[in-house]
Amino acid sequence: QVQLVESGGGLVQAGGSLRLSCAASGSIFSINVMGWYRQAPGKQRELVATITGGDSTNYADSVKGRFIISRDNAKNTVYLQMNSLKPEDTAVYFCNAFIRTAFGGAWRVYWGRGTQVTVSS
Repeated sequence: QVQLVESGGGLVQAGGSLRLSCAASGSIFSINVMGWYRQAPGKQRELVATITGGDSTNYADSVKGRFIISRDNAKNTVYLQMNSLKPEDTAVYFCNAFIRTAFGGAWRVYWGRGTQVTVSS
């Protein structure tokens, strides 16, 4: 079994910062792309940022220059540093990861349960 657990969400004022963490645990052989997504009330889940095993990153236009994604491969953990937060960043933030549980096995995508981020104006 593989689990992804997010932490670090909370309530912050506009202009503030938060750092989200997502740790993968369980029967993990290797991890490829890791990412953060978010879903605001009444809206579809959207991509925030992704990072490959080689540390190549990709960001949604709405967060470029404000958010930074990083990972610690030794800890199977991905981070999202969120700066200059805006009320429109309010959402539940989910992490995901493409994981193989055995050598030569298939890549599967796993999701965390999400952490709430609320930005007050």
